[in-house]
Amino acid sequence: TKCESGCVCADGLYENLDGRCVPAEECPCEYGGLAYGKGEQIQTECEICTCTKGKWKCVQKSKCSSTCNLYGEGHITTFDGQRFVFDGNCEYILAMDGCSVNRPVSSFKIVTENVICGKSGVTCSRSISIYLGNLTFILRDETFTISGENPGVRYNVKKNALHLMFDIIIPGKYNMTLIWNKHMNFFIKISRETQETICGLCGNYNGNMKDDFETRSKYVASNELEFVNSWKENPLCGDVYFVVDPCSKNPYRKAWAEKTCSIINSQVFYACHNKVNRMPYYEACVRDSCGCDIGGDCECMCDAIAVYAMACLDKGICIDWRTPEFCPVYCEYYN
Repeated sequence: TKCESGCVCADGLYENLDGRCVPAEECPCEYGGLAYGKGEQIQTECEICTCTKGKWKCVQKSKCSSTCNLYGEGHITTFDGQRFVFDGNCEYILAMDGCSVNRPVSSFKIVTENVICGKSGVTCSRSISIYLGNLTFILRDETFTISGENPGVRYNVKKNALHLMFDIIIPGKYNMTLIWNKHMNFFIKISRETQETICGLCGNYNGNMKDDFETRSKYVASNELEFVNSWKENPLCGDVYFVVDPCSKNPYRKAWAEKTCSIINSQVFYACHNKVNRMPYYEACVRDSCGCDIGGDCECMCDAIAVYAMACLDKGICIDWRTPEFCPVYCEYYN
């Protein structure tokens, strides 16, 4: 009805993020709040996507795997990419199969036991139990024990100064790699050869992030706390009703936490910034660094930064971020 002054692109041209008019072939694509130029690629564990005329063109990989992360004081990223935080002093089922009503037999179950590690009530994953029929792995106190046997399961254990790694094969069903940093970080990478349903705090692994809060009773919870409470291994544990913000409980620690965690936003990690969205990792680092207030605070901070470094490595970006003064790795004896 009335004219407004301004600029428009000529026919056949489109405004890009810099405000310049470009042909459709040069239109950028967006992913995770970042812009990618023509021909640039991003890789997920299941797809390779190429930016073409402002849209992603994706090709499915022949072998698809997905990773669930449990790190720091109750941070979880599910197999389908949903993120949430919880503080619960109990045993919780991270992942298991045999969730469908038709096939309720489970071939694996992974349980995390949380313990209080700060005055504000935040929790840290300290113990992981892996049940494979009669074969059991217990990961606790920076070491592991194996008991029982299961001739239908093949496994291999690898160690280095930073991690314990378990390669587990359930023939015809799953190839799993479990990585534990002997402290608070635990990664479950699964490649499956079956359409068997998976459930637990790591979600249902169906490619849809929106229904990841599926409870043990098979309905999608309205919030993460209702979802978390449904996956308690011991029903006698108390329910979680709220999530503590450690920085509001310990405001005197906030400035230190923000300063030390700022390495994630710095030039040190610059090569990774357009590959992996750094903000969730920075916020998790600040939260954990505020929360570890009864010792181990540097360990909490370093563990949180290491999770971002590992996410970068998954995208092919290796960051040399540790120094003798900052989160050093101590060599093993005679190494």
